[in-house]
Amino acid sequence: MFVRIVAYIRPHKLEEVKTALVAEGVTGMTVTDARGTGTGGERSEWFRGKEHVISLPPRIKLEVIVPDALREQVIEAIVNSARTGREGDGKVFVLPELDVIRIRTGERGESAL
Repeated sequence: MFVRIVAYIRPHKLEEVKTALVAEGVTGMTVTDARGTGTGGERSEWFRGKEHVISLPPRIKLEVIVPDALREQVIEAIVNSARTGREGDGKVFVLPELDVIRIRTGERGESAL
């Protein structure tokens, strides 16, 4: 069995998270620019001496699919490398995946990752 791990993180933490994932043996990932807010709602940030209200701050959506055996290590790597300690650090979601097939070769399962 495999799991899809979807993380919404701050854009400036992407390189640190990628480095942590590679250290755990994760070689494939999908990264998408996203915008959104959680329970915090609107917030203000200062830029060039002016206060700006941000209703949907930029985020990165990161997706990886890993064998279930790596699930906790990968989650821990993402959480530890993405954390700043401030509200809005993001969320991690874990979803089951039944199978993986590499289109080019037809390989299935872990060898297709």
